[in-house]
Amino acid sequence: MKVRHISKKVKGIATSDGAGVSLTRVIGQPALPRLDPFLMLDFFGSDKPNEYLAGFPAHPHRGFQTVTYMLDGKMRHKDSVGNEGVIEPGGIQWMNAGKGIIHEEMPEQEDGLLRGFQLWVNLPACDKMSAPNYQDIKPHDVEVFKNDNMTVRILAGSYEGHVGPVKTDAVDSTFFDVHLSTQGTVFSHQLAIHNTAFVYVYQGSIDNGGERLASGELGVFSEGESLVATANEACRFIVVAGKPLNEPVAQYGPFVMNTEQEIMEAIKDYQAGVLI
Repeated sequence: MKVRHISKKVKGIATSDGAGVSLTRVIGQPALPRLDPFLMLDFFGSDKPNEYLAGFPAHPHRGFQTVTYMLDGKMRHKDSVGNEGVIEPGGIQWMNAGKGIIHEEMPEQEDGLLRGFQLWVNLPACDKMSAPNYQDIKPHDVEVFKNDNMTVRILAGSYEGHVGPVKTDAVDSTFFDVHLSTQGTVFSHQLAIHNTAFVYVYQGSIDNGGERLASGELGVFSEGESLVATANEACRFIVVAGKPLNEPVAQYGPFVMNTEQEIMEAIKDYQAGVLI
């Protein structure tokens, strides 16, 4: 079995988005503009309300999926077709923007720690103009594998017979939140050999074949059948994988299509108020 190794390490850069929310951009920055099929990965985490209270006011999307996974705190979302709800700690929202939606996410708190991830997943050309939809997954609906030294929260994909609650036919995706409690604990998982895979460590550090991946670092893994990570200490990280689309990408902010002409059409539709 061919074991994957870390082929590239990237450290996120501090930035802000929305109405000024402080965050770390990991995918979607100069060192890693894209990682097919992933367009962006942000990690946000602060216990300072002035760094997150302004939230992400109403903004449009077309042509891809957004994934919001909360570790701490709560985020309320609303959209232009009447959907509304709260993403709680341990919960995940997997939104298919498809042909278009106007969406907002605002903190459901005025103090305390707000921490989580937002991931953008590209859609294949045949699904870019699909109908928008949501999967709002509550924390208690997330599948969990647990033993003495390891907890794996399976959000999308499958692990050791546990199947994650997120269902998406358009993109073959894996999303795990892994907690290893003791040094030397080994996490391993088999993946389709050609699927893109990365690990982002948000606490502690891991080892892969002698390569250390520390907190705040993303490791892009080579092709292979098995992804292996060993804890250097108590640690937490996400494992994300997906089948590459190998299609042209044209992007203008929150619009991600295949051609510049399609981008112009998205802007025109938004300006005319017919995005959805």
